[in-house]
Amino acid sequence: MSKGIENSELEMIVDAINDFASENLPESKLLELDHNDEFPIKEIRQMCGEGLGIHLIFIPEKYEGMGGGAYDSYKVCEAMARIDLGVATGVFATFLGADPIVFGATEEQKKKWLTQIAMEGLLLAYGATEPDAGSDLGNLKTTATPVIEDGNIIGYKLNGSKQWISNGGYADMYTILARAPKGPTWFVLEKGAEGFSYGKPEDKHGIRTSNTAPLSLEDVFVPVENLVGDEEGKGLIQAQLVFGYTRLMVAAFGLGGGWGALDRAIPYSTERIQKGSPLSEKQGYTHKLIVPNVARLEAARSYIEETAERIDNEEGNLNTEGAIAKYMATEAGNLAADDSIQAFGGYGYTKEYMVEKHKRDVRITTIYEGTSEIMEMTISRDRWQLHLKSRGQYYHDRAKGMETLHAKNPNVGADIAAITLHTLAELLEHARLRRLTRNQHILLRIGEWIAWAECAESMARKAERAANGSLHVKADKRFDANAMGAISRIYAREAAMKVGQDGLKWILGADKLEPAEVAAFEKRLNLTKIYQTQSNQLQDMDMLCDVLYDRKVEEVMELQTSL
Repeated sequence: MSKGIENSELEMIVDAINDFASENLPESKLLELDHNDEFPIKEIRQMCGEGLGIHLIFIPEKYEGMGGGAYDSYKVCEAMARIDLGVATGVFATFLGADPIVFGATEEQKKKWLTQIAMEGLLLAYGATEPDAGSDLGNLKTTATPVIEDGNIIGYKLNGSKQWISNGGYADMYTILARAPKGPTWFVLEKGAEGFSYGKPEDKHGIRTSNTAPLSLEDVFVPVENLVGDEEGKGLIQAQLVFGYTRLMVAAFGLGGGWGALDRAIPYSTERIQKGSPLSEKQGYTHKLIVPNVARLEAARSYIEETAERIDNEEGNLNTEGAIAKYMATEAGNLAADDSIQAFGGYGYTKEYMVEKHKRDVRITTIYEGTSEIMEMTISRDRWQLHLKSRGQYYHDRAKGMETLHAKNPNVGADIAAITLHTLAELLEHARLRRLTRNQHILLRIGEWIAWAECAESMARKAERAANGSLHVKADKRFDANAMGAISRIYAREAAMKVGQDGLKWILGADKLEPAEVAAFEKRLNLTKIYQTQSNQLQDMDMLCDVLYDRKVEEVMELQTSL
């Protein structure tokens, strides 16, 4: 993956997306499209064609694309999701549909298909999911039967069904995963092939401005040259090569959807007067519905940015990191959108307001491209192996890194992150000794604790980079270094409580310990230290509120006096 395009060009692209949406997809039109369950095909083609050319970002320059990297795609996906997640899904489907070609095709195939996609602005669809297999790509039922002529394979006949396919009814080209004699294999299929059809669009809860349709393949012939990579059985390997990247894009969707809702709730709270003062001046409102969501979203953003930077630096596929980013950002986005409805009160529950649509839309991000539960399992299995290989020291060692960071900068919550990581290591070791991972629920909860702890670690690193002026040039800079420090401390405290309290709860729920053993276990989990870290949480939340509402010192003093 390349390091991407210049930041100035990326900023112009994001500005162009916002300008295009303002002119062609205003809120009134988006609400109407949502109500009518209508896919804005004209606007989607403009965005992926000469109008904007968003599709060029993921295509390498030598195939007439822009050669964007993971960081660029994250920024574009977030911008799209803030506008409309359904429209964003329609664009993302082309990104996703081309991934088997980008990562698995031969050079000749790439030159043919990627150049065609770039020059003609084709819409793509990713045909992997099936009615019975769901996200389990290894349980494929769609078959690819070789067609032999004069002793040579000249093509394949595809038979089967695909489910939940974004752009399924509108794509010009499809990448289809099917089981060939030597295993799962990707094929490129063009629209209009004999025996290929798509069904009625799904009547979805959200992202109703996207097209989601089932596909049917009945003896659909594809020539042998349309076998991606020219070799059977490489399909799952090719799919796994992109999980870190594609899940990062869905993480950006969760981030954009959550912020899209919050960015409506925050100004609304300055205008809504209750008992003589705006809601923005009431801790009961801001410290429950706004501030915690900002901290969770920004901690998830730090992990997204860190992972994108590493992918662009060619540090590997980072599938587990992609899973953590997706899990944390989409769960945070879903909760932020839900709280934004609460922030609007009865108005938020009506379809007249965009926050209601944001909530329905962002919900899908916790499901597609791997459910949150699959992410928990992916995270847990990978990090569990690292815990075993390191003889229980993996997270203790990461905690020491946070302790070093705290010594360098005591204002970014690295000390709290360190305690959390030490606690996590103790939980994993107890689970190993007592063989508690035989309980699937414990295995999933371990994935959750790991994700929270690693996000606290990442946010502390970002806050420190902001303080020393070494942030990535494309990093989001909505908050200055002081605000990032406050966000990091707020989030780290919540992560510590999540890991410590939930860890104790579920370990005891799976194990049988005597009272004395419980007391000793609580000590090993640093619970007293975790409780002590909660000091000054309200102070930090007050500070972040002042930043969010752009309150000056004089206004803050006046507000504190009135409270």
